[in-house]
Amino acid sequence: MTLLRTSDKDFCSQLRAFVGSGEAAPDVRATVATIIADVKARGDIAVLDYTAKFDHAKLTVRQIRVPLKDLEKAAANFDPAKKKAFDEAAKCVTAFHARTLPKGWTAKNPHGATVGERHHAIQRCGLYIPGGQVPLVSTVLMTALPAKVAGVPELCACTPPGPDGKINPDILAALYLCGVREVYAIGGAQAIAAMALGTSTVTPVDKIFGPGNAFVTEAKRQVFGLVGVDLLPGPSEVMIIADRTAKPEWVAADLCAQAEHGSGKEKLYLVTETEAFADKCLATARAQSNSLTHGEKIKKALAAKVCVILVSKIEDAAEAANLVAPEHLELMVAKGKLKKLSAQITTAGAILMGSHTPTVLGDFTAGPSHTLPTGGTGRFFSGLRVADFLRRTSLVQYDPASLKKAAGVVDAFARMERLDAHGRSLKIRL
Repeated sequence: MTLLRTSDKDFCSQLRAFVGSGEAAPDVRATVATIIADVKARGDIAVLDYTAKFDHAKLTVRQIRVPLKDLEKAAANFDPAKKKAFDEAAKCVTAFHARTLPKGWTAKNPHGATVGERHHAIQRCGLYIPGGQVPLVSTVLMTALPAKVAGVPELCACTPPGPDGKINPDILAALYLCGVREVYAIGGAQAIAAMALGTSTVTPVDKIFGPGNAFVTEAKRQVFGLVGVDLLPGPSEVMIIADRTAKPEWVAADLCAQAEHGSGKEKLYLVTETEAFADKCLATARAQSNSLTHGEKIKKALAAKVCVILVSKIEDAAEAANLVAPEHLELMVAKGKLKKLSAQITTAGAILMGSHTPTVLGDFTAGPSHTLPTGGTGRFFSGLRVADFLRRTSLVQYDPASLKKAAGVVDAFARMERLDAHGRSLKIRL
């Protein structure tokens, strides 16, 4: 556990050191670069080799793409209770993102010309759905549904197979129910490479979405520019700001929930006023982990990945939150302080307001996408939204009258920049 105090002179530098740079380790960067180069050179064969190496699944080229009948079968066999929960979550997510759909507009600028914006869905998007030890069925909802609201014409998904070569049936069912019909049994950096570069089996995409491990995130970083990427969501993190009104049992449960992801690189921040309260929360979390499926992984995270930040008064917690830019930020504070404190925080991926709003609601069903910036990237990235699946094109239309009004401005800039051809291209029209 790391213990920091906002009153310490070197608080900011210590906190930044705990947050880290977000840069991948040199061995991760080198491994990913090798994988991308290999997929570029050998296509499907390289993908199959890495699938055998990392996922221990031996597939043939014909097995890379999941047959439509397998998707239909998974959806037909989806447990009714799971289907009911899925439908309710899908309704919440779709309703939220429908509200955020940007609209085109036109107006007159000061010259009297018509200007505006128009939005177009990106033609082909790829979704990465983590499978591994924790099959993130919810990630299907949180990526595919915003894409559908945006009207993306072509949508494909990559998700890693198990050692038997099969994909988790709940993930397949969720993909089918979200309207995704093109699914590939590919995981890791090789999936990102295949979507970015294309292979004989995988048609390249225009933009890649979805969270993943360090190798997936680094692969997205390395293919950016060749294709677009949503953001670079790495290991999950939560910051809980808790005052004396918070229940230690609830704080502990939320710390365990975040540590449960199990990569070993999750980060857990607890901001509170006294060390005694923090100790009680952590002791309770350790006790709760004893009865949880991933208890051992949770204990390791509680031992090594917790940063306790002590503030003289809870209102000072905003400074720490804005420095960390946490993926998930829970405000477990007195109701009278909630609104003011939340207004002071400007970098969090998602703010969970009040003690009755655990992060898990945002993970599974509240509405906003759970694909959120991590590792301090919330300073310049936002969580996934419909606009990320759209291109924006600006519109400009001048007529003779408005062109004449703009002439002086154009002439002045053409002279300043010594670009007489620019200036003449307007003058010739007058």
